[in-house]
Amino acid sequence: MATTREARSPRWLRLCRADEIGEAQSRGFDPDDEGQDSLFVVRWQGQLHGWRNACPHVGGAPMAWRRDAYLNAERTRIVCHAHGAEFMPDTGLCVQGPCRGERLINIELVVDADGELFAKK
Repeated sequence: MATTREARSPRWLRLCRADEIGEAQSRGFDPDDEGQDSLFVVRWQGQLHGWRNACPHVGGAPMAWRRDAYLNAERTRIVCHAHGAEFMPDTGLCVQGPCRGERLINIELVVDADGELFAKK
């Protein structure tokens, strides 16, 4: 994980305050202002995990069916709503569906001393 000083460099994008993402919640981000979230963050068992918003099964298809809807109803797995693949929120490993055994692409995150969440570009 990066240091606080590194997070303030141009290699990092500020996303939000870390405490704005509650336990077993997800939130998407569009840091390049492209009109579609390119990454999302999940808080799972107290830890924040960042993922590229791209399903490994369907050529990088977006995962959510509506804004910030990356988790199943039980909030225990990340779901690709295009075809129902299920991924573990902490490892990105697909455990159910056509891309079983593949993984989501991890995005490195850091929370600075002020509680701000940053993602590596």
